[in-house]
Amino acid sequence: MADGPVSRRSVKRGAMARREALWGYLFVTPPLLGFLIFGFIPILMSLALAFAKWDMFRPPRFAGVSNFARIGADEIVAKSFVNTLVFFIGVPIGMALSLLLALALNRKIRGINWYRAIYYLPAVSSMVAIALLWQWIFNPEKGLLNMELLKLGVKGPEWLQDPLWVKPALILMGVWGGLGPNLILFLAGLQGVPQSLYEAASIDGAKPWQQFLYVTWPMLTPTTFFISVMGAIGAFQYFGQIYIMTQGGPEHASTSYMFYLWQQAFTYYRMGYASALAWVLGIIIIGVTIVQFRVANRWVFYETV
Repeated sequence: MADGPVSRRSVKRGAMARREALWGYLFVTPPLLGFLIFGFIPILMSLALAFAKWDMFRPPRFAGVSNFARIGADEIVAKSFVNTLVFFIGVPIGMALSLLLALALNRKIRGINWYRAIYYLPAVSSMVAIALLWQWIFNPEKGLLNMELLKLGVKGPEWLQDPLWVKPALILMGVWGGLGPNLILFLAGLQGVPQSLYEAASIDGAKPWQQFLYVTWPMLTPTTFFISVMGAIGAFQYFGQIYIMTQGGPEHASTSYMFYLWQQAFTYYRMGYASALAWVLGIIIIGVTIVQFRVANRWVFYETV
């Protein structure tokens, strides 16, 4: 007789657990299906295509490893890869400027929210609109930049039309565009630093720059690590601005690896070759990310509770 209520409670808990599991599966199923249909299956198909020749109009033909062998002999691939590495210069520059701005905006001054909103505006603006704006800024005759340089007695270059200056121009634009998101992350990191650490440092007689060096910077290393990883991945996938502003020119001086991959796939319909390029890019990104995680153990500080 004593087991009756206990048994009923067990049955009730079991029914509740089944309902919770059912709701859990219902919530998980849509994103899981989305990943399988739009992520995992295309990845497998691209792997198969990397070993084939396919122009989208005729059936694919098995080509062995010829697509991968072609990558090593393609001069434009080498040039686009070097260009992509040059675009990497913008990652540390952007991080340093974002950190300086975050330090400046992490103060209680009048109108601080307006300043933060102004610096974050590029992050919520259309990339096409930003690219068109910078096309005008870099215009050699009527652009804002060259007009200001002319006031200083300097004749500006032809920026996007000059093979020597097109990469610095794109790096400048990329740094400006990345300031907002990085600034927000650094601000969040700064506001997460416990005030007790600054108070303890002040009691020990630490000056402001010593407080930054021994308190602020160590506490910001997780944020810096996250931004560096995402920045590196983003630099490898640099595409949109090049597509809109330069189309990879002049003389392939601004052709990034990602843009060249896109050209092979959707301009020349070399889907097999483009898939091989994509897999090489994916392996490089994974390799660089693994190295970043390995090196992070030496300089990233995580607060222990």
